[in-house]
Amino acid sequence: MKRFFCILLPVIAALLLAIPVPAKEKDIRLKTVVIDPGHGGHDPGCISRDGKTYEKDVTLDLSKRFAQKISASYPEVKVIMTRTDDKYVTLAGRADVANKAGADLFVSIHINSTDKGTSANGYSIHCLGQSSRKGNDLFSKNLDLCRRENSVIHLEDDYKTTYKGFDPSDPKSYIIFSLMQSAHLEQSLQFAENVAESMKDGPIKTCRGVSQDPFLVLWRTTMPSVLIETGFITNPDDLAAMRSEEECDKIATALLNAFSTFKMRYDGAQSAEKAVEPAKSEPEPAPSPEPEPKPQAAKAAESFYGTQVLATSRVMRPDDSFFQGYTAKEIKSGRLYKYIIGVSTDPQAARKENARIKKYFPDSFLVKVDGETVLLVH
Repeated sequence: MKRFFCILLPVIAALLLAIPVPAKEKDIRLKTVVIDPGHGGHDPGCISRDGKTYEKDVTLDLSKRFAQKISASYPEVKVIMTRTDDKYVTLAGRADVANKAGADLFVSIHINSTDKGTSANGYSIHCLGQSSRKGNDLFSKNLDLCRRENSVIHLEDDYKTTYKGFDPSDPKSYIIFSLMQSAHLEQSLQFAENVAESMKDGPIKTCRGVSQDPFLVLWRTTMPSVLIETGFITNPDDLAAMRSEEECDKIATALLNAFSTFKMRYDGAQSAEKAVEPAKSEPEPAPSPEPEPKPQAAKAAESFYGTQVLATSRVMRPDDSFFQGYTAKEIKSGRLYKYIIGVSTDPQAARKENARIKKYFPDSFLVKVDGETVLLVH
């Protein structure tokens, strides 16, 4: 064992040196996302028991739908896909696309499978690292899954050089991952939790949880990164959902909702971080009290102005720390919950408060609420 670690340490050093150094922080907003459809080309990924459905086709379809929904909802966000057709891309090449683009988020879409029957079902989300489950080591829960996803490197030319001798079939190779720390782990886990919650609204209801696992496609990325197994191709119900255009669209919508929640928190948290120091030296507090109600206050409760800072499929507490000290009003709109702060019956007072709120939430905007209708105020 001692000899093994003597051999292993130079490999670890080489791996750490091979990881691209993150660029200097340049912007506080999430501006670029890379979506990675798993497998492709001569790598079909998992195949359904009847041989009619390939993982590579489902992941491409889901990824395209997800990308289109982000572009439609956030035209200012640049969306890049590691592949847009049925072609093979190396695991290192996928990470390189994200790193060269200076992406703020990397999402790899996959489909799960099992050789043991058809009962296993549901989705799971994975970040790079050791198992986050108490009492589990890095290899005890998802080693078979990691071996399968990582084994595609055998399709690459000169993979032993690219991955510094890594062998997906050898458990000893995975020890290197337990010694690697990700600077973006906290944000990766945050997005993973957003996905876990939002996908409950999709057609595949079973959540198998969030875990940290050694996926090669994640270790080279220099931004928050997750790998999503959206369901089991070997489970009849999951497979039926993947074969349905309508159900696939629902999965993509659930992913969009997770992205929306993460982006709002990402942008808001970064902005708040920037604003904390100046706020201490300013005489006025960050959150201002609501103006005195007018005589028609009882009726005005149904009609008011404010700043919308979040739209999500999740129900949040009005005093959630995300709202930076404001008490949020919740408006149900279809399957989304819209959260509005800096509320006032006076449009000018709400507009003035909106200017302060933008220090914390740059992407927020002024709205008028009539009952359950939310209207944008220019």
